[in-house]
Amino acid sequence: MEYIIDCANIRTKEELHRILAETLHFPAHYGMNLDALYDCLGGISRKTHLILQNWAQIAPFAGAFRLVFNDAEDENPNLFITIQ
Repeated sequence: MEYIIDCANIRTKEELHRILAETLHFPAHYGMNLDALYDCLGGISRKTHLILQNWAQIAPFAGAFRLVFNDAEDENPNLFITIQ
């Protein structure tokens, strides 16, 4: 599966969490925090390519998400993340 998220209009980290949860079909109990994000990304069991466009638009909070994405991608062989 390939998913594209355009970050151009995302203004808050809460909004990014919500969009990630909707796009990647996270469970209803998703905690909307970085630990929960890591857990959900780690649980992806089919080949998934997540493309995040206009990443620079979310610069104020992008760093913490990038760290989680990197760690999850290193741990989960089914997960591929491209940041543009």
